[in-house]
Amino acid sequence: MPKYLIGIDIGTSGTKSIVMDTAGTLIASSLKTYDVLTPRALWAEQWPDVWLEACNASIREVVKKSGCNPADIAGLAVSGLYGGSGIPLDADMKPVRPCLIWMDRRAHVQEKWALDHIGKEKIRKITHNGTDPYYGFTKILWIKDNEPDNWKKITLFLPPNAYVIYKWTGEAAVDYSSAANIGGVFDMNTRTWSTELLDEMGIPRSMMPERIVESSDIVGRLSKAAADDLGLTEGTPVCAGGVDCVVATLGLGVFKPGTYTAAIGTSMCAALIHDKPIPAQGLIEMPYVKDAKTLSYSFGGAATAGALIKWFRDNFAQAEKIAEKNGGPDAYIALDKLAAEIAPGSEGLILLPYFMGERSPLWDTNARGTLAGLSLTHTRAHIYRAFLEGVAFSLRDSMESTNTDIGESILLAGGAAKSPLWRQIIADVTGHSILCPKEDVEANLGDVILAGVGTGCFTYDDVQNWQVFDAPVKPNREAQKIYDHLFRVYKSIYKNLKNDFVDLNTQQ
Repeated sequence: MPKYLIGIDIGTSGTKSIVMDTAGTLIASSLKTYDVLTPRALWAEQWPDVWLEACNASIREVVKKSGCNPADIAGLAVSGLYGGSGIPLDADMKPVRPCLIWMDRRAHVQEKWALDHIGKEKIRKITHNGTDPYYGFTKILWIKDNEPDNWKKITLFLPPNAYVIYKWTGEAAVDYSSAANIGGVFDMNTRTWSTELLDEMGIPRSMMPERIVESSDIVGRLSKAAADDLGLTEGTPVCAGGVDCVVATLGLGVFKPGTYTAAIGTSMCAALIHDKPIPAQGLIEMPYVKDAKTLSYSFGGAATAGALIKWFRDNFAQAEKIAEKNGGPDAYIALDKLAAEIAPGSEGLILLPYFMGERSPLWDTNARGTLAGLSLTHTRAHIYRAFLEGVAFSLRDSMESTNTDIGESILLAGGAAKSPLWRQIIADVTGHSILCPKEDVEANLGDVILAGVGTGCFTYDDVQNWQVFDAPVKPNREAQKIYDHLFRVYKSIYKNLKNDFVDLNTQQ
C-alpha cells in the first residue's frame, strides 16, 4: 500500500515541495527560488518554465532526501500563486509571453473600460467580485488591447499549477479557486464561466479551460517522460490543487465555515470561509478548495506584506545581512531584537504599507507607501517596528471589512508566524488571540491533504488533527488601547492622502 504523498507549492519567489507519510509526518522538504520580472513600475511577470523547472528540481531533491521508494508515493497535488491573466498558450501549448501575475497593476485602462461598458454592479452580481487591475480578466484584456500579434496566437490561458500539471500529464484542467480568481468572467452563482461576460469582453470562451475540477480531483497521471525526470513512477496520480493562499488555509486545518485565517508571505491573504453570503465590503471571493460548489473563501489581500520587510532588510540592514553571512543571527531576528526595544506605536510613527498600490479592501492602484510622523528622535528601529505595525493595521482593515463576527482567535501562517514580536504586534493591533502552526508547510500540507483525499488514502475526517499549533499569543490590553487609537489615525492618513496619491502618479 502506498505510504507517501508529495505536496508542491509554486510561490512568487520560490517553489517548495514536501514529502509526508499518510499519517501526516513530514519526511523531507526542498525549496528552489527565483525572481519576478519587473520591466516597468507596477509591472510583474514570470515565464512559466521557471516555475516548471523549480517544481521538477524540488521534487527530484525531496524524493532523494526522503529516501522513499517512488512506488510508495500515492500521488501529488500542486498549489500555485495567483497567476493573474494565466499563462497565454498557443496551439502547441507553448507560452506566448510571460504570465502577468497577481502583483501586476498595469491594466487600469482595461478596468475603467469594464466599469464603463459593463458596469460594476453587473460584474459583482455575476462574479461576486469587483473590478481592479489585480483581477486576471483585466490583464487578459490588456494583452488583447496592447499585443495584437500575441493575442492572435493565444488559444488557452492556464494558471501556474494547471500548466505544470499539463506538462506532467498532458491533461488541461483548472480548479474552481483558480478559475474564479480571474474575476470578471467566472459566474460564482453557477460555478462556471460566464458566457455573457466573456462575450461582452470579446474573450473567446475557448480560451478558458473546458474542464473545471475540484481541488482534490485527479487531473491526470505522470507520463513516462515526466516520471523519469522527477524520479517517480509512471502513472502516479496528480491532483488539481488550487490557489496557494486557499490551499494554505486548508493546510491550517480549516475544513468548515467560520474560521478566520491570515497568511502573511510576500503578500497577505486574510480570509473567512463561509457557506452563506456575508456582508463583506471590497473582499475577493472564490470557491474554497474543499466542497467548492458550496463553500466560499472571501479574503482581503494586501499587495505587499512580507515583501515590505524583505525590502527594508535588503535596503537598510546591510550590517545585519553581513553579520548573518558571517555566521551571526538571521538578519530578521536581529531587526526584531532592535524593534522589540521600541514601545507600541513606534513613538508616533505610522506606515501606510501600499508599496505596489493596494488591492482588497481599498482597491486603489494609486496608493503608495507612506511613513508619517517622522522626527529627529526616530531611529532605524522605530521605522522597522512601524513596518511591522503597518502590515498589522492592514490586516485589521481587512478583518473589519468582513462585517462579520470572526470569533476570538485568528490562525496566522507565513513569514509573520516565525517572528514572536510580529505575532504579538498582530495580536495587540487586532485584539484577537493568534494561533500559529508549528511547521511552516501550510500550502504544502494542504496539497498533501488534497492528494491524499483525491487518491483515497484518507478522508478529511482522518486529518482533522494533523495541524499542530503553538500556544496562543494573547493581546496585551494596554498595547491594544494604543493601537486602537493609531488605527483610526492610520485610516485617516490614507483618506486624507488619497487624492494626493492620484496627483503624484500623474507625474510618473
